[in-house]
Amino acid sequence: MGRKKKQKQKQSQENSSTAAENQPDSSKSVGDFTSGENLDEFLNEIGSDDSPESYAEWPQLESLLAEQLSSPSMLLPETAGEAPPAVQAAEMAILVPKCGKSELSEHLYDAGFTNITNLDFSKVAIAHMLRRNLSERPMMKWRVMDITRIQYEDKTIDAIIDNGGLDALMVPELGSGLGRRYLSEVKRLLKPGGKYICLTKAESRVSDILFSMFRFGWKMSLHTISKELQTFMVVIEKDICASVHEISVMDEYSVESHGNQVCELYNALERERKFRSEYCSGCDVLYSLKDLKLGAKGNLKELEEGRRINLILGEPEGSQFYKGVLIDAQQNSDPFLYHIAVLPVPRIRVDDWIFSSEEGQKNLIANSKASRLLIILLDSSNSCVPKELFQKYLTPLVRQLAPRECDDSDTFPFMHINDGTYQREVVHQVTSALAGTIVVDEAIYLDLDQYDEDLDLVSDYRDLIFRRLTFERSANMVQSEALLAGQIEGKKVKKGKQRSYCRPSRSYGKVDHNYLVRPYHNVIISGLMLISLHLKGSSSTECMFEAVVIGIGAGLLPMFMKNWMPNLNIEVVELDQVVLDVAKEHFGFKEDEKLRVCITDGIQFVRDKADSGAGSKKFKSIERTKNDMLNYELLKVCTVLWFMQKENPLPN
Repeated sequence: MGRKKKQKQKQSQENSSTAAENQPDSSKSVGDFTSGENLDEFLNEIGSDDSPESYAEWPQLESLLAEQLSSPSMLLPETAGEAPPAVQAAEMAILVPKCGKSELSEHLYDAGFTNITNLDFSKVAIAHMLRRNLSERPMMKWRVMDITRIQYEDKTIDAIIDNGGLDALMVPELGSGLGRRYLSEVKRLLKPGGKYICLTKAESRVSDILFSMFRFGWKMSLHTISKELQTFMVVIEKDICASVHEISVMDEYSVESHGNQVCELYNALERERKFRSEYCSGCDVLYSLKDLKLGAKGNLKELEEGRRINLILGEPEGSQFYKGVLIDAQQNSDPFLYHIAVLPVPRIRVDDWIFSSEEGQKNLIANSKASRLLIILLDSSNSCVPKELFQKYLTPLVRQLAPRECDDSDTFPFMHINDGTYQREVVHQVTSALAGTIVVDEAIYLDLDQYDEDLDLVSDYRDLIFRRLTFERSANMVQSEALLAGQIEGKKVKKGKQRSYCRPSRSYGKVDHNYLVRPYHNVIISGLMLISLHLKGSSSTECMFEAVVIGIGAGLLPMFMKNWMPNLNIEVVELDQVVLDVAKEHFGFKEDEKLRVCITDGIQFVRDKADSGAGSKKFKSIERTKNDMLNYELLKVCTVLWFMQKENPLPN
């Protein structure tokens, strides 16, 4: 008898050694491992012969496990309506997936938790445990079952106790698919207030999936069970709503003294805490498709009027990933043509108001004829992906974002944005230490509706050439733009009247300083008109005004002001000499006695002027400032002018 026992022990050791040496064959499918006669092979390959008690002995678990199972739900009345009633130990429905030959279930049964169902892939393991417990623990149940497809009804289990089962499924060569399927079953089976108690070594691939899959609508606490074995207990309780809760760490200890594994766990924990903190503080969080499917922003299968979600599709470390915005339409009396539509936005347009602002995006979906719109904001990492590959990659992801009404047979459009450029030619490129790469190009537009109505009178508008200034660090925004001279002659005429038109030379076309292309320039000049009568009256007495323009750009605004407002002495403040040189060489900017440039910091210039004029009433405020002076972006959007009258101050 003793000889047979030794032979069995020797054979068991050999089997364990073989299983440890032979890693799973990654060429096999999951189905190959988890169906029919291959179940036991699968168990051997994922290490089922390892001792289950390698995670912790019962004395290490008894107190904490009994406390977690016996304690009432942490759900508060304000989050769950009414907290679920406490369940007696003998009545508590407990599931132990991948039980193997562990004694954990037996100890729980003896502690009074008698309503236990044990699951395992292996017929051998289940048969062995059934024979061992049939007489002593008659109420305990044993089932051969695939734990990634558990055959029980939703919300029927009070507690699921995982003794290393998740770790066993997270074999690196097979990826996270089995683990995700298993945890999805856990989430489905638990009642509100139910607990998933997971004993784990908490390797990074395991902790990452635990933190992310139980992020919305679950309360989580982390306990250290064995410092020597580096075993942790993660207790996760099911909430009613999709709230995000902070993770409680009950007994942190020195990471430095416990190796890389614990270090990885706490790094993952800090990343997750940061995400949850940002989410709770209302930061503009980018949700993954996994987050959304877990209920981060409600039920995506249902349309929610006006809902707007910033998201990311794909993995940043993968070959392709995309940032975007998902928007549900407002109620519309007219029927929608599409359940969902996709709108890719070119890299150079993503900062346009219509695509970047919430109000602009609402306008987009209102005109899309779709009940849900996915706006994809392309960037340097994906803007060159061929259209066919782009659509092939996104199509299955978009289907997961579609509302319930959209079935697999429905098609959805990939809409197209015309960037408006018919032809473009780079004229000059230079690099500045302050502003980075600066590009001057000439462009012909397909559509000139965004510009002044004068341009609409030109019959062949595709021949109009514009010279543009762009900073590469904000390549999606044209900083300055000018019409080349000779294309529109004469003063403004009423509609229906003729004007002469000629095409300028592409190589030698000069900038027309009597015409402002950008609409915001019109707003600036309109502001000056508020004091036009005073300026006009002062001009008769040869009264001059000092005007300061902060940021030169291409020099178009100060040149226009010099031409049309002769009683202004204009000083332009610019930080970057390279920008000034580009304005002179390519946009015809010229200094004279009425227009001069000061190379200095604009913020300091304004402070100095304010200090020097503190005791004087000569300062009047209308002045143009940079949107981000510290970053030298020279964004000419908000404009203010400082006027200083030499002789007679402006009226208060």
